[in-house]
Amino acid sequence: MTLGAVLLLGFVGYLFALSGLQEARHQSTAYHTLRDQLGKATAPTGPTTDGAPLAVLDIPALGLRQAVVVEGTNGRDLMRGPGHRRDTVLPGQPGVTVLFGRSTTFGGPFAGLGGLKPGDGIDITTGQGSFHYTVNASGDGGHPITDTAPNRLVLVTGDSDWIPTSTVLIGARLDGEPQPLGARRPAATPTDKALAADKGALSALQLWSLALLLTVVTAALAARHWRRTATYLCLAPVAAALLWSVYENAAALLPNVY
Repeated sequence: MTLGAVLLLGFVGYLFALSGLQEARHQSTAYHTLRDQLGKATAPTGPTTDGAPLAVLDIPALGLRQAVVVEGTNGRDLMRGPGHRRDTVLPGQPGVTVLFGRSTTFGGPFAGLGGLKPGDGIDITTGQGSFHYTVNASGDGGHPITDTAPNRLVLVTGDSDWIPTSTVLIGARLDGEPQPLGARRPAATPTDKALAADKGALSALQLWSLALLLTVVTAALAARHWRRTATYLCLAPVAAALLWSVYENAAALLPNVY
């Protein structure tokens, strides 16, 4: 088996197994951060920084409980969990809220999203309180949801367990009255849109790959002059960390809702 094949198999293992552990670690940290903010009444109610936790999401029909929604929907944001599209209102505010979630990798929080049915409930807690939405519509990339309700939620994910080429959309209406709007929302960037790839990760991928190559070459040269076991023990953790960064940046080049 060639080195390229080994690296490719490793990347597949990262996507379908290790990435879920990475997302779970981010979720745990984000949950504790947001819990403290909710307790102190300092949780975001308007625009915030990329990747910052801003809401707790429960979708019982999906088995999704206490998932932390982060700000932003680019590939790196969605590695942390479901993401809020920055140019839409926060959950519970007047208008349309859009949340993205991955279908397969990084824990696949929105796996099975297309199976939600009218009447299914969605609960979201933010710095402005707890809100209940009721599913009432569905659609896809070629058939957008048409709903005239003023206060609603749209959930978005990929349409395939393999590389998605379109999206699955679920619409839900807010039950009850909305809370006041926060500050004006920022504009979306191209990487915030569904199925977008983070092309900015390409340069980082090249740099991390070069660093990994240099580490492997250094290990091979050092093993000629020192004890192989000691050399490999010293450099193996460095190589593993660099390989992880290579895989993470490669994953960022895939569709953000995958």
